[in-house]
Amino acid sequence: MNPLTEISLRLTRRQLLANSLRPLGAAALASLLGPAAGPIVARAADGLIASPALGTGGVPGLPHFAPKAKRVIYLFMAGGPSQIDTFDFKPAMRKLHGKELPKEIRGEQRITGMTSGQKSFPVVAPMFDFKKYGQHQTYVSNLLPHIAQIVDDIAIVKSVHTEAINHDPAITYINTGSQQPGKASLGSWISYGLGSPNHSLPAYVVMITHGRGQKQALYDRLWGSGFLPTRHQGVKLRAGADPVLYLRDPDGIDRDQRRRMLDRLAEINQQQFAEFGDPETETRIAQYEMAFRMQTSVPELVDLSDEPERTFEMYGPESRKPGTFARNCILARRLAERGVPFTQLYHEGWDQHGSLPKGITMQCADVDQPSAALVQDLKQRGLLDDTLVIWGGEFGRTIYSQGALTADNYGRDHHGRCFTVWLAGAGVKPGIEFGRTDDFCYNIVDNPVHIRDLNATILNQLGIDHRRLTFKYQGLDQSVTGVMPARPVKEILV
Repeated sequence: MNPLTEISLRLTRRQLLANSLRPLGAAALASLLGPAAGPIVARAADGLIASPALGTGGVPGLPHFAPKAKRVIYLFMAGGPSQIDTFDFKPAMRKLHGKELPKEIRGEQRITGMTSGQKSFPVVAPMFDFKKYGQHQTYVSNLLPHIAQIVDDIAIVKSVHTEAINHDPAITYINTGSQQPGKASLGSWISYGLGSPNHSLPAYVVMITHGRGQKQALYDRLWGSGFLPTRHQGVKLRAGADPVLYLRDPDGIDRDQRRRMLDRLAEINQQQFAEFGDPETETRIAQYEMAFRMQTSVPELVDLSDEPERTFEMYGPESRKPGTFARNCILARRLAERGVPFTQLYHEGWDQHGSLPKGITMQCADVDQPSAALVQDLKQRGLLDDTLVIWGGEFGRTIYSQGALTADNYGRDHHGRCFTVWLAGAGVKPGIEFGRTDDFCYNIVDNPVHIRDLNATILNQLGIDHRRLTFKYQGLDQSVTGVMPARPVKEILV
C-alpha cells in the first residue's frame, strides 16, 4: 500500500487537526513575541529589555482612516458630578430657587428610589458664583478656577445623556456600551483594535483615587476585556511599593532565572496551543513576557525623581503624594509620552445626595488644578495635538433638592437626562460649548449627545469607524457602541 494512503487511512480527525495546528501555533507564537523574543533572550544576562518602539499590533486594517489621536487620557469622575454647580449655569435659576419644579418639566422620567417618595421637588440654584472666561465668555463655577483658565483649550458638551439612573448600570454603560456586565470596556476595544507602540507597557492602564465624598464601588469589570482576549484588559497601577501586583520576582529568583523559566514555560504553552488551539494560551505567553518587561519599565515610569520642580508646582502640592489624583495626572502624562494608547483615571466621591456644597467643594479642589495642568502640560510638550483628554462622569445631578432644602445645604439626586463632559486635544475644537439644556438644566433642547455618540467620537479620533470595530460573540457582531444608532459628534471636531 502506498505509505501516504496508509497514513491518510490511519489518521483520525483529532490527529489531523492537532498536527495541522502545530505550525500555526509556532507562527502565532513567533508573531506574538515578535522582534522582542530575540533581544530579550539574547540579552537576558544584563537585564536589558526590548525597545518600546517595537510595539504590538492590533487588528489588520486598523486604523480605518488617518487618526487625529494617538492616545487617550480619560479623567473619569465616578459618582456623577453636578453639571449645575460646575459648568451648566443658568442665571434664570436664581429666580426659581426654592420653587417647585413644574411637573411638565419632570414629565414621566424615571427617578431613583431615593427621591421617589418625595412629595416636593424644590428647585435649587447653585450656591457658588459663576463668571465668564475665555474668548467665548464661557460660564465656569468658582469651584474650578484652574479649569476656568483653560476654557479656550477645551470643548464643553452640555447635552450628554444616558438612560441609566443608578451608578452601577450607568458606569457600566458608559464604559462598555451596555448596562449589563460582561461586555468589553472601551480601553480594551482600543487595545484590541490598535495594539500599542510600546512593547514594555500595557496598552490600557487604570489608576484609581478615592475622593473625600461618598464613594461608589468600582469593579474590575469596568476595565475588563469581556469576551475579548484577556490580554486587552486594563492593568491597574497602584501607589506604593508594588505598582502592579505580582510583578516582583519571588525571593531567591534573579532576572536570569526568571528569563530561563519563561523560555521553558513558553515552550510548554506553545505545545499546548499547537494541540488545542486555545487563544488564551497565546494570551498567557504574551502576558508572561509583558510582565517580564514591566519589571523594568514600571519602576522607571513611577519614579518621578527626574521631574523638575516646575512640574509639581504646575500640578499642585498633592502631586508629591503617591496615590493622589494630582500624582496620577503626572503619571498619565508620562504614560502618554511613552505611547500608551489608553489611560483612565477614576476619581471617586462625586455622589452628593446630601451636603453637596461641602462635598463638591472638596472634590473640585482635588481635581481642578491637576486636570487643567494635564492639558497645559501636554500642550507645552506638543502632545496635546495627538492626545485626546476627556473629563466627565456616568451621569449628572438633578436641579431639585433631594431631601430638605435649607439656607446653606442641599443634595442632588442622579440625573441621566442631561450632563456635562469636556474634551480637549487631538482634533477637538477648542474654546467651544456644544448642546443646550432648558432653564431648569433638566432636559436637552439642542444637540443631544448620547453616551454612545461620545464613545463613537473617541474611536473616530483614533481613526476607528465604530461600526467596523466588531468581535463575533454569541452569534452577534459585538461593538462598544452596541446595536442602537451612534455617530461621532462632528460638530465639535476640527
